[in-house]
Amino acid sequence: MPGRTVAKLATVSAVIAASVLAVAPTAHADLVTHCIGTGGAVTVPNDLLVPAGESCALTGTTITGNVTVAAGGNLVVTGGRISGEVRVAADGYLDATETTVAGQVVLAAGGYGIFLKDASTGTLTVRPKGSTTIDSFLFAEASTVSGHVNVSAGEVRLDRGTQVQRNVSSTGTYYTDLHDSFVDGTLSVLNSATGSVVCGSAVQGRATFAGNLGGVQLGPNGTLDSCASGGYWGGDVSVTSTTGGVTVDDNIINGQLAVTSNDPAAQVAANNRIRGGVTGDQAAAITNRAARVAAPDREEAGDERAEVRRTSAVQEATEAGAARL
Repeated sequence: MPGRTVAKLATVSAVIAASVLAVAPTAHADLVTHCIGTGGAVTVPNDLLVPAGESCALTGTTITGNVTVAAGGNLVVTGGRISGEVRVAADGYLDATETTVAGQVVLAAGGYGIFLKDASTGTLTVRPKGSTTIDSFLFAEASTVSGHVNVSAGEVRLDRGTQVQRNVSSTGTYYTDLHDSFVDGTLSVLNSATGSVVCGSAVQGRATFAGNLGGVQLGPNGTLDSCASGGYWGGDVSVTSTTGGVTVDDNIINGQLAVTSNDPAAQVAANNRIRGGVTGDQAAAITNRAARVAAPDREEAGDERAEVRRTSAVQEATEAGAARL
C-alpha cells in the first residue's frame, strides 16, 4: 500500500511577481491568475489557475475567487484563504495546511489526491475512478468540513480531531477509516475493497456498513489497523454483507446494533454498551482484551504518498519561480 506519512512542509515564501503569477483573460473577459512557482502573502483579486503539469506553492496568500488545478498540476497552500471553491482535475493534487476554503473542494475522476491539515472547507467530493488508472486519496487531519464528505474512490482517512458537520458517504473506495474524528450526521461505508476502521470517533446519526470486502473494525482488537479505543454512536449501527471479518469492541451505541449476512459472523465484545441490543448472527463474545496481531498501521502505510507528491510539488514550484526571476 502506498505510504502517506505526514510531514510539515518548509515552503519557500516569495513575493508574487508577474513572472510567477501571470494574469490572462478568460473568454468572459474576467481575469485569471496563472500560478507557476511560489507566492507569498498577497491578495489575488480574481480566480486562480494552476496550469496542466505545473506546480504552485503559496504561503499566506488570499484568493478572492475560485481555484482550478488542471490535469497533472500541484497546488500547495500554507496559511492561505480561498473565498471560492477548488476543483482539481485528473492527476491533480491539492495540499492545504492551516488554510480556509470557503467553498467546496472537488477531486475529479483519476485525481491524484487531497491532503488537508488544520484546514477548513465546505463539502468535499471525490469522484468515482471510472476508467482512469490513478487511485485517488483524501486525507484530513485536524480539519473541519462544514458540508458533506462524498467519496467514491481511493483511500480515505479522517483523523486527529477532524470534524464533519454534515454526512459522510463512501461508496467503492479502497478503504474508508475514521480515527479520533467527529461526524455530526450519518456515516455510510459501502462496497469498500479493504474495509473500514472507526476508532476513537463519534458519529451522531445512523451508521451503515454494507458490502465491504476487507472487513469492518469498530474499536480496538481488530485485524485491520492499530486502535486505542472504541467510539460513540448516536443512532443505530448496521454491519451487513461483509467479508474479511467484523469486530465491534469498546463502543457505546445509543441505538441498536444489527449484524447480518456477514462471513464470518461478527465478533461483538462483551464490553460494548448497546442500548438497543444486538440483532443478527454473531460469534461468541470477545472477552480477551489482549491486543491481537494487526496488519501494518494504515496511517503509516499511506501518509508517505501525500508527502512524496507534496515535496516534489514544492521543489518544482521553487525551481519554476527561480527560473523566472
